[in-house]
Amino acid sequence: MLEKILRTIQEKIRLQQYIMTLHAEEEMEDDDFSIYDVENGILTGEILERQKDQTSAELKYRIRGETVMGEGIEIIVKLGATGKVVITTVYALLGEEGDNEL
Repeated sequence: MLEKILRTIQEKIRLQQYIMTLHAEEEMEDDDFSIYDVENGILTGEILERQKDQTSAELKYRIRGETVMGEGIEIIVKLGATGKVVITTVYALLGEEGDNEL
């Protein structure tokens, strides 16, 4: 099931059918990522887990992939009501342990 969702998310990224929240844009800038890094992270990534938002009960997906330069990146996305992918946050991975900077 997660593979099908991942393929759907990746196809929407390829078709530029996504939006980024202000928070995601700020985090992207803080970690010196470009939009290409975020896109590549999703296109090369895998879903690590499905999460349920405690406030809205929406499903979110934590994707781990690689930036254009091969660095580790994690992206949290959800499928929005309009059918677009909503990128809610982005963060760099530290070292090889995969710990994030949150």
